Amino acid sequence: MYGLQGKVAIVTGSGRRNGIGEAIVLRLAAEGCRVVVSDIGKPSGSEFSSEHIGATDEMEAVAAACRELGTEAIAVPCDVRSESACEALIGAAVTAFGGIDILVNNAGVGYLMEPFTEFRESSWDAVLDVNLKGAFLCSKHAAIRMKAQGGGSIVNIASQAAKSGFPFAAAYTASKHGLVGLTRSNAVELGRDGIRVNAVCPNHITTGLGHWQNKFFSDKLGLDYDTYLQGIVDRNPLGRTGHTEDIAKAVAFLCSDQAAYITGEALNVSGGEEYH
Repeated sequence: MYGLQGKVAIVTGSGRRNGIGEAIVLRLAAEGCRVVVSDIGKPSGSEFSSEHIGATDEMEAVAAACRELGTEAIAVPCDVRSESACEALIGAAVTAFGGIDILVNNAGVGYLMEPFTEFRESSWDAVLDVNLKGAFLCSKHAAIRMKAQGGGSIVNIASQAAKSGFPFAAAYTASKHGLVGLTRSNAVELGRDGIRVNAVCPNHITTGLGHWQNKFFSDKLGLDYDTYLQGIVDRNPLGRTGHTEDIAKAVAFLCSDQAAYITGEALNVSGGEEYH
């Protein structure tokens, strides 16, 4: 559908089953991309426990699912907080497949939420390091390679929180607003090198992380889980929550030549809930 056959794509944060990253990498694989599945791989301190990270065995399972779609796929652990790890991730794609055409910065932390006056510095640093610095580092090293080969496409997975504020989510909201700024700056600077840079801004999707967020916010607001979730549905013009595949389709479009004249955009994929 999108003319992506043979392209090489890296998707960070794609090592958890039933997550947005998995949906994106599977969509790109289905479109014929050779793909690199990547996640942190193992727990790292209290902020990155096994409950919230993509483990190595999960990454390998996602890569196997991509191969079942008839394409080539490898799994490469990467802690996006580390520049050397991000550089090695890009290098792994080049070694395996000869280059990199697509980078999707999906790795993110959306589970460290606290009242603002109680927000811990360690939580702030963890969120900003993954959500914003990680996208910067991966984009930097992808862009070096893309410039040498004549172009490419970078898509940053932002959020509705890149456009609107949310309680208990100071770090998350700040990081996603910053990610849109990074998108726009990079689009302006890298456009003459044939590199397009865009962002996708989903609203709520009940993945594993989304379930955690539903429980967190329903508890904070004094609502039962189903009532809180129904409120999300009721305020959406299309009358439903988002699906991971909704985001994956938007990413595939932005990576394709059908979007050849689109760069610097922060595309809402929210059923009309967010429209600016």
